[in-house]
Amino acid sequence: MVDTLREWRESAQYWERHAQTIRTMFAPVTRALIEDAGISEGDKVLDVAGGPGEPSLTIAEVVGPVGSVTCTDAVAEMVAAAQSEALRRGLKNISFEQCLADSLPFEDDSFDAAVCRMGVMFFPDPLLGLREMLRVIKSDASLSFAVWSDSNLNPYAYIVTDVISRHIPTPPADPDAPSAFRYAAPGKLAQILTDAGATRVHERLLKFHIEAPISRDEFWEMRSGTSGTLREKLDAMPGDMRLEIANEVREAIAEFFPNERMSFPAQMLIVTGDKPN
Repeated sequence: MVDTLREWRESAQYWERHAQTIRTMFAPVTRALIEDAGISEGDKVLDVAGGPGEPSLTIAEVVGPVGSVTCTDAVAEMVAAAQSEALRRGLKNISFEQCLADSLPFEDDSFDAAVCRMGVMFFPDPLLGLREMLRVIKSDASLSFAVWSDSNLNPYAYIVTDVISRHIPTPPADPDAPSAFRYAAPGKLAQILTDAGATRVHERLLKFHIEAPISRDEFWEMRSGTSGTLREKLDAMPGDMRLEIANEVREAIAEFFPNERMSFPAQMLIVTGDKPN
């Protein structure tokens, strides 16, 4: 857990730098979470592992001035980035807490809904984290999660991984260890949510495109910065190898940048459950 938090602390500056692009990229996922969690104007919403502010900031606009959002993250640097962006936008209905998912500093039955966008994969104790999220939402309220589906269906991820693996031996990942594709298998996260005590648990496949007005060079700058694991691998390489990898990635992703604008087909799972009465 210490290594994971260190990696995210070191990555925070890159996530903040590219926050606007990332917001655009995953806007369809944010919309899916809002829809499946039943979030509407006036709701009080919890966002766990909100990173530098999304989807919290978008949700704050949806719930309006009579609603509120609490954005949490385990990393102080991420929380600070989210606070800075909220201040820049003049949002008054959002608050921030640095905390772990498995130890939320909120009273029982505090929120009308809870969401987690691409964060549950990194929870140190997923079952405890989900139980905590259920504890702090109201009876019959929903919590909704977005996680990556099969890596082979997400070229945004696998193209870079394939290029790196041609240069560095990459051992098979532990499917239960914290990682981006920890819950890619259908039903895996849904079962943990059921075990945590949620009712009416359901899962759907979200197909969308990861799109943003950035070039291949800008993609590589973002991708190689925001991933701590990738950044560490690149830092350990000689400069000529890093340059070779960058060129190979640019060539491999060319088909997904028509007119030098990013558009990757993508798939995620949206997993939702309710708190019983």
